[in-house]
Amino acid sequence: MYEEYLRALLAPLGVYRLDRDSLSGAELYALGQGLDAVSARLDGVEREGVTATAEDEGLRRREALFLRRPAAVTPEERRAAIAALLQIDGDSLTPEAIDRTIRGCGIWAQAIEMGTNRVRVVFPGTAGVPAEFEQIEKIVLDILPCHLDVEFYFRFLTWEECHRQGYTWALVEEREYDWNGFQLAIPPEEEGALPDGANIL
Repeated sequence: MYEEYLRALLAPLGVYRLDRDSLSGAELYALGQGLDAVSARLDGVEREGVTATAEDEGLRRREALFLRRPAAVTPEERRAAIAALLQIDGDSLTPEAIDRTIRGCGIWAQAIEMGTNRVRVVFPGTAGVPAEFEQIEKIVLDILPCHLDVEFYFRFLTWEECHRQGYTWALVEEREYDWNGFQLAIPPEEEGALPDGANIL
């Protein structure tokens, strides 16, 4: 790229041989290669230096600032998680801020107040234990204030839901459920339902 730019800049002067076999042409080629490398490196530094555009090194360096790496995979999710974690300060312990931070870390969860100093964390729309729960648990416990008693709530099919939906053993066998699959066969309208009497923080 820069080689062509330099050739176009010098050609009108008419005093240089600019073909690759000439000394001047070889110099332009070498300069162009060096400037291309510098330009590519500067583009990378500019991209990785801003959270909103970082794709690799910039994300890794920012994630290293936190005790736990966010439970996010794609660059977009990782950027959102970093932005959420960077917003935490002394005034970030409101219910809305806690929920926003948890979700910003790539965790689709809600913190629910269950009484004085008790919080239940639920995973709306997720049947059973979420993938990578061990990491999710550590991140959530790091975000929530340490004086709270935190419990994690997982949704499995209940007998009451079985009766309400008219499930029979014949239907279970027809759908070829194993026990694990049967536990996760939560009716769509039931998914994400919050426990009675619970208040979202």
